[in-house]
Amino acid sequence: MPIDLEFPKNHNVIGKHKHVDKEHLHFVWGPGRDDAESSTDENIQNAYKKRGEEYVPLGIHGTFAAVDWDSCISDGGCIEICPVQVYQWYRTENDVPAVQMVNATSAGIGESHDKEGRKDYTDKSEPIREQDCIWCMACVSVCPTQAIKIERSNQKIHEEMIEKYGK
Repeated sequence: MPIDLEFPKNHNVIGKHKHVDKEHLHFVWGPGRDDAESSTDENIQNAYKKRGEEYVPLGIHGTFAAVDWDSCISDGGCIEICPVQVYQWYRTENDVPAVQMVNATSAGIGESHDKEGRKDYTDKSEPIREQDCIWCMACVSVCPTQAIKIERSNQKIHEEMIEKYGK
């Protein structure tokens, strides 16, 4: 099931993932879905078991360069193809359970060049540099589960959420 194309209308902001520069951030939208691709993907479920972590719905990270972490199967094509390195594997910088990334702060120094750079299949593509997106749509074209939505008009929604929730 692909990302909900109307997620800003159908979901709520449940967190803010901040960049250490204190200027940039992206919002996390929920609730997550327990019936998406990652909930039944054998590689992902086995990786969670190996880590001793509980699989839980995670929601959507980002607003105008958004990744549905519940649909994401950690393929990494988006990381490899993005010409401006919007994405990184979150665990290469913050090796914590994904649910803890809802209100995290990151420096954007994680693996962002190689699709095989993930720690394991619990890792997710994090749009840590969402503001750098150039709208090329390359990431959308390579995502096997259609977990990514790039929508320039959602920048306005992002700005409205900053007004509402602050930085």
